[in-house]
Amino acid sequence: MTDQSARAEDEAANPQASTDQPTAPAPSTALERELGEMKDRLLRTLAEMENLRKRTEREVADSRLYGVTAFARDILGVADNMRRALEPGVKALIDGVELTERELLKALEKNGVRQFSPQGEKFDPNFHQAMFEVPDASVPAGSVVQVVQPGYRIGDRVLRPALVGVSKGGPKTAPKSGPKSGSAATNDNARSAGATAFD
Repeated sequence: MTDQSARAEDEAANPQASTDQPTAPAPSTALERELGEMKDRLLRTLAEMENLRKRTEREVADSRLYGVTAFARDILGVADNMRRALEPGVKALIDGVELTERELLKALEKNGVRQFSPQGEKFDPNFHQAMFEVPDASVPAGSVVQVVQPGYRIGDRVLRPALVGVSKGGPKTAPKSGPKSGSAATNDNARSAGATAFD
């Protein structure tokens, strides 16, 4: 018997010995390995989420604490001008107060807060608060004839309404075109309420 025929008989008797490829893992071993990988991924994801939560909490706390830094820096100039206004001398006081007001309004505007003074405008309860009525036949009724205190807006919202005196007794303002709404009645009610509260 030749070597080749002996080898062929051996391979026929033992087919696994003839293949040099590794044996396939048992199904339970593959599932266990996949389960281990999934568990590892889950633990890593949970750790990442916890780190993200802690980092977000830190950032929120920092923004609460330091969020007004730019505004505070702008107000420091106002404080400096106020100190200068307190130096001896009447002219220095007047100049210092004027400079302080300008600096303060500039700092507010830089941070999105704008002053508005509605002198001569039609009374609007969304932006104005009526303090009293002024009998004045030369201007339409419901017009702002005196601004006691200017109002302020931050963006499109009213931060503080303007305190105003409203005219009465003059010609009625022309109604706006379109169907009548409750806004005119609301304006009259708000004006009357403001007038009676302070008369």
